[in-house]
Amino acid sequence: MQGSQFSRAVAAARETASSLGLEADDAVVLHDSNKLTLRLLPSDVLARVAPVAQQVARFEVDLALRLAEAGCPVAALDPRVEPRVHERDGFVVTLWTHYEPVTPREMPPADYAGALGRLHAGMRRLDVPTPHFTDRVEQARRLLTDRDRTPALADADRELLTRTLSGLSRVAGESGGREQLLHGEPHPGNLLVTEHGPLFIDFETCCRGPVEFDLAHAPDEVGEHYPGADQELLRTCRLLVLAMITTWRWDRDDRFPDGHRLGTEWLGRIRAAVDGNGPDSHN
Repeated sequence: MQGSQFSRAVAAARETASSLGLEADDAVVLHDSNKLTLRLLPSDVLARVAPVAQQVARFEVDLALRLAEAGCPVAALDPRVEPRVHERDGFVVTLWTHYEPVTPREMPPADYAGALGRLHAGMRRLDVPTPHFTDRVEQARRLLTDRDRTPALADADRELLTRTLSGLSRVAGESGGREQLLHGEPHPGNLLVTEHGPLFIDFETCCRGPVEFDLAHAPDEVGEHYPGADQELLRTCRLLVLAMITTWRWDRDDRFPDGHRLGTEWLGRIRAAVDGNGPDSHN
């Protein structure tokens, strides 16, 4: 968020917490993108804030509650207030438990795989309407067709990403693997290492698909410890996910730090994979 929107979002979070009896004299920014994540002090509550028109907060709150009831390793909403979505000044605000990170912050691959496996087991018990993972791939492909939103992307790179997304999405979608509810982006940034064990956060990207699509977001070693993972499908999904996140880096509104440098580096990795044994072999 930028400018006045940022200031209004912070104010909305503080005012919401204060109205519920949680002191919010100070706000520490933990993450700032399309959604703002703040640690409000001295009450030590985590506030997530998003414009009303750009949020899926109600879905995320409902899912987090259901996953917690199923015993999944997920971050909890703040127990001091009613678990619901609050609206203020054009923003939605949700209040969550803040967890102090523990040392070391890096999760061992076997523990990471175990936590993801427990999350998937709980998700299999839920009947939740969500997009298919190929719908998320299609969002990236549509971004590539919008030159106004991706003006810095060279034509050859645009064609490479389009071809990779289309080819690998088809291969993964036709793999015949069992599909279920997925986190959507269970990368290390969405896994907290706490004294309560590993806890997943941020469920706004939930989708349906094979577990290998989720595993593709985790470090490579995690897939080696996940029971029953289809390693060939996982390799396909890793390249597919790489093409997706590379595409996001070329969005003119992307605020990922050093995004174009990373996008250029990842394009090189994709080109090397395609030249070796990539999506062209599936066309």
